[in-house]
This record gives sequence, C-alpha cells and structure tokens, in this order.
Amino acid sequence: MITMDDIIREGRPTLRKVAEEVTFPLSDEDKKLGKEMMEFLENSQDPQKAEELQLRGGVGLAAPQVDVGKRITAVLVPSMDPDSDEPEFKDVLYNPKILSHSVQQACMGEGEGCLSVDRDVAGYVVRQARITLRYYNAEGEKKKIRLKNYPAVVVQHELDHLNGVLFYDHINEDNPFALNEGVLVIE
Repeated sequence: MITMDDIIREGRPTLRKVAEEVTFPLSDEDKKLGKEMMEFLENSQDPQKAEELQLRGGVGLAAPQVDVGKRITAVLVPSMDPDSDEPEFKDVLYNPKILSHSVQQACMGEGEGCLSVDRDVAGYVVRQARITLRYYNAEGEKKKIRLKNYPAVVVQHELDHLNGVLFYDHINEDNPFALNEGVLVIE
C-alpha cells in the first residue's frame, strides 16, 4: 500500500526526469503499481481512511511521484454532482498522450497543489480548458476520451509529472495572478 512516506518530494531527481514508456503486455509489477496508485487516491478521498493512514487528499498520482520513472498515472476526479457517487473520471493511464487541445485556456481559482510539494505556491497555473487524451488501460486497450475543465486540468498536471514538470513551473514569476483575457477560472 502506498502511503505519504512513499511519495517523494520536490528536489528528488526522478521528479525532473522524463519518464519512460511502458511496454505491453504490462508486467505484473506495472499492473500492481497502477492498482496501488489508484488505491492511494481512493483512500485519500475517504475521510476516515485518510485520517487513519495520515494521507493528504489527492485526485491524481504519477509513477515518478513514487520514484518510478515510468509513464503511468492514476486519476480519480470525484463527481461534481453532490447526488452522484460516480466519479467524473477514474482510470489508471499507461503511456497517456494529449492528441489535441482547445485554444481556450483554464486555471483553478485557488491554484494547484501537489502531493510532492509540501508548501503552498500561490499563483494561477494556466492550462488548456479541453483536451483529447489517448492512453492504454491495464489490459492494453487503447482509449481515447475528451475531458474539459477540472478533469482536463488534473490530467494535464499528472502528464506534466511524466515530463519532469511541476505545477509551479507554469506560474508567472513576475505576476503570479496575471491572466490573459478569456482564461476560464474554475472555482
């Protein structure tokens, strides 16, 4: 089981390296890692388990964050509908790639955080508002989906981890809260 002790923090070299693609059929090790990363997200979003295991809440976890340089990430975006238990988006992504994106940009109104960054970094992280994503699941099936707004932001954050990029690399150093016209601010 992955805990906060397994998540490496900024300053560790794996977080700044481009991760390697996985090969199919997946090794048992790669399948197990994907399952454990998803289990961490599920536990971190369960208030009781999160407290018991001392987990910070997360919606995404990339393999480089557990010191594994492979293109694997788990994403669990809870439903925005208070009446639904179905997540907005949930899957383990192997070799994910953004095929296309919107011209419109978006950012989170409260900024972004990261399980590998133990400090608040103020500022807008501007990303694409909509993306078309291709990835493979644990069975090696090719998936293609369109995501918008919050789920799109989460996936872009996780894909950055696979490319050695941290969220604060996107923040304007001179003016952290500067936004171009037309950027969608997601609250």
